[in-house]
Amino acid sequence: MNQKIKTARLSILSNSFLIILKVLAGILSGSVSIISEAIHSVMDLLAAIISFFSVKVSDTPADDRHPYGHGKFENISGVVEAFLIFIAAGWIIYESIYKIIHPREINRIGLGFAVMIVSAIVNFFVSRRLYKIAKKTDSIALEADALHLKTDVYTSAGVAAGLLLIWLTGYHLLDPFIAILVSLLILKESFTLFMKAYSPLLDESLSKEEVLEIRMIIRKHCSENITFHDLRTRKAGNYKYVDFHLNLAENLTVKQAHDICDAIEQDIRLEFDPIEVTIHVENF
Repeated sequence: MNQKIKTARLSILSNSFLIILKVLAGILSGSVSIISEAIHSVMDLLAAIISFFSVKVSDTPADDRHPYGHGKFENISGVVEAFLIFIAAGWIIYESIYKIIHPREINRIGLGFAVMIVSAIVNFFVSRRLYKIAKKTDSIALEADALHLKTDVYTSAGVAAGLLLIWLTGYHLLDPFIAILVSLLILKESFTLFMKAYSPLLDESLSKEEVLEIRMIIRKHCSENITFHDLRTRKAGNYKYVDFHLNLAENLTVKQAHDICDAIEQDIRLEFDPIEVTIHVENF
């Protein structure tokens, strides 16, 4: 099975397990911060499911309807995930304000504390795995999922610290205020994710560093009789696209021109695979 799909499935399983723990702890304790974490995990689960299906679709070969492949499905999933996080944060803030106006004591603080610590530990290791595979496969969908879980590590640890403070001080209003802080972190996460996932949908160029490296690779094959111009780049999911015009001496044969183009493409692919290179050959 595809490594990206296996990793996305791991995220679904871990989130399902943590949702059950958090919902039970939230109901038994009456803590809005734990309930907010449960909602966060529900959003994480939805994101993991979206990520799972998007990586399956994005890796399917190009077809008649999608001649450039399906890479942008990953970017669309990232945008959807960002909106899901935003909705979750808004709901948490609403519930927290209600709890501030209508305060109630928290029961079984020890249980809630234990669940939050377990959640932070599980998400720490799962997010590390997601980031590792996301970096290896250049998957925006897995990176988005990893970002969800990384934030969940911080928010779970924050809720655990808040519950500990409530137990030490007896000040139960700390609970909704902690939940609001959690939601603000989630909002920041959603904005970061949205910007990263949305940019490729507008066919933005690759990073300056990547474009510079591509230029250097092409220049290695250039001489007085070989120059290039109009370099363009873009990205869809983990697939990169490059096209440019290559000026060759008019006395070269078709085979010689073809060999030069093949050599340039091969060197670019060695550094940026998967990538599609299109070269428009022109004469001086």
